[in-house]
Amino acid sequence: MPSRPAVIVFDVNETLSDMAPLAQRFGDVGAPPQLAGEWFTALLRDGFALAAAGSSAPFATIAAELLRTRLAGFPLDREPGDAVAHILGGFRELGLHADVADGIRALGAAGNRLVTLTNGSAQIAQKLLGDAGLADQFEAFLTVEDAPVWKPARAAYLHAVVRCGAAPADMLLVAVHPWDIHGASLAGLRTAWVNRSGATYPSYFAAPDHVVTGIDGLAALVD
Repeated sequence: MPSRPAVIVFDVNETLSDMAPLAQRFGDVGAPPQLAGEWFTALLRDGFALAAAGSSAPFATIAAELLRTRLAGFPLDREPGDAVAHILGGFRELGLHADVADGIRALGAAGNRLVTLTNGSAQIAQKLLGDAGLADQFEAFLTVEDAPVWKPARAAYLHAVVRCGAAPADMLLVAVHPWDIHGASLAGLRTAWVNRSGATYPSYFAAPDHVVTGIDGLAALVD
């Protein structure tokens, strides 16, 4: 890395949080657990579509409406509204990927400024990291709801730039999603792709500046 970034910006959903337990929430209410992945993909699709059209809606609003649609026709063991609430409540119970805690502590100990930038709720991000004893490592929990447009739209990243008072080129966006890397890169930020699965990065997205297999690999990059 040519120079140490002034601010390291973390995506939250799937980058920091392990969302696998949400599948069990679907099973709890009588729906197929595999529906979780389909639902989350549709949730991102609709958020991106709104951003492309120049508008936005809260993550929770899109998530709940899509859930009601996706759950229709399954033999649920409770009222649809209760099923939706049970599944969405799972976000507040998620934990971190195994590589996150040590990585965040190492970055914080080295004096790095850390913030989150999520398409979801800032409160969920704060609880996720607070439950792990890491909230005090972050100076801000940012959400696109204040931008107001979803990532990967340029304005979402520039919202973080303004809030942090740093130049885009002095900020590093860390994410597991290639679409997030692409959006941040086009907004002028440096990027680090977290590739836990050994996936191939899509050639049609702007390439990341760095690739790590976990958050615990970041400290060596920015030291």
